[in-house]
Amino acid sequence: MIGVPSTLTEAAAALRSGTLSSVALTEAVIARADALDGDLGVYITRMDNEALNAAAAADRDFTAGIDRGPLQGIPIGVKDIIATRDAPTTAQSLILNPAWGAGIDAPVVARLRAAGAVITGKTTTMEFAVGMPDANKPFPVPHNPWDLERWPGGSSSGSGAGVAAGLFFGALGTDTGGSIRLPAAYCGITGLKPTYGRVPKSGCAPLGYSLDHIGPMARSARDCAAILEVLAGYDASDPTCSHAAVPPYLAALTGSVKGIRIGVERVNHLTAPNADPVAVAAFEDAAAWFISAGALVEEVAVPYYQEIRSANTVTMRGESTSYHLGDLRTRWEDYGVHTSKAVSQGAIVGAADYVQAQRFRSLARRVVAAMMEPLDVLLMPTALMGAPRLAGLDHTSFMNWPTFTQPWNLLGLPALALPMGFTAAGLPLSMQVVGKPFAEATVLRVGDAYQRKTSFHLERPTGIAAVAA
Repeated sequence: MIGVPSTLTEAAAALRSGTLSSVALTEAVIARADALDGDLGVYITRMDNEALNAAAAADRDFTAGIDRGPLQGIPIGVKDIIATRDAPTTAQSLILNPAWGAGIDAPVVARLRAAGAVITGKTTTMEFAVGMPDANKPFPVPHNPWDLERWPGGSSSGSGAGVAAGLFFGALGTDTGGSIRLPAAYCGITGLKPTYGRVPKSGCAPLGYSLDHIGPMARSARDCAAILEVLAGYDASDPTCSHAAVPPYLAALTGSVKGIRIGVERVNHLTAPNADPVAVAAFEDAAAWFISAGALVEEVAVPYYQEIRSANTVTMRGESTSYHLGDLRTRWEDYGVHTSKAVSQGAIVGAADYVQAQRFRSLARRVVAAMMEPLDVLLMPTALMGAPRLAGLDHTSFMNWPTFTQPWNLLGLPALALPMGFTAAGLPLSMQVVGKPFAEATVLRVGDAYQRKTSFHLERPTGIAAVAA
């Protein structure tokens, strides 16, 4: 983005130094959206006037000496399955009642506003956070800013593409099987799925009740830490939300991984079918960097890995069908073709299957916790491929992709996706840092240390260069 900072952290510093106003910053991202979003499909609803009013309020606070924290005056996008009082929430679907969430801020949105953030609009998603892009429905199809013929990943598609393209400095995404981390991977940004219960998810249209997470997406781990400090913490409206104290995530970013115990997971990842050899080499380079930086690295294998993935799928299918069953019976044609297929599959998941998946889930949590006990984090790829082409996207092809996000939803562990290089075609590649329950501070510390010594997360998308010019 010409003339304004690259990251949320840099923008926050510029606002505090007085070299930039929030109104000027917001006007710049609005102008950028005017120029680019017709090609990108980042927004389903823009809130330009509301954003400018919020920016002016942030500037008045700065002038008065009121500092609400690092998000004050910062443009932020919100995924369109999260309720906002001043814009409709559609879940990018003809199904959702227009009255759903009307006039209400989800707790995470209320916390952003209280921190002085400038909400610029509602970002595109896959319908109800599942499925694939559907050009036959009256909603924008999101495109990847690195290559407009490719998908930015789902389901937090607009949030990922918008951060990468500079339409805002951070965004809210949701993640049930990888929907924060895959768009982060394919768009070359950073995204965090927190521990289950770390961030309240009330006011968010559900996909999998026991799998859904809300988390930050931004250019860097430091940016994500700043957003998480605002989002995290107990809220009585969400019965699954934890009372655990919220640590100072930014203060935990020491820049060092010396002595950090890292388990590198190759066994269930690097030999995956269809893995790009360039991606495998990039992951090995990243693992080698942690050794050179003084981390204590050892090779590990996650037990029951494939079974964990399968249990996540069974759980998500059963829970999503339970939410959609009535509408599936009466409004099948109003769903997108990919969504109806995805959310109806739970009809073949019997009660016994679902119960067995939860019994196994308890076992998996115990054995993975035992494996991780002597470690601080695990390291593995997010995906061993670049962003797929939009043409021909379907669930069959998706099942064959070398992506590795699902296990951490079933187990509820924090998982950070961050850039680690590029394919031969110049598409972003990504790795994951997975931590113990409520150990986001350690996960973010590891990611931030890597990003202080690399610049992959700062590279600008090439696909929008001609459009921007």
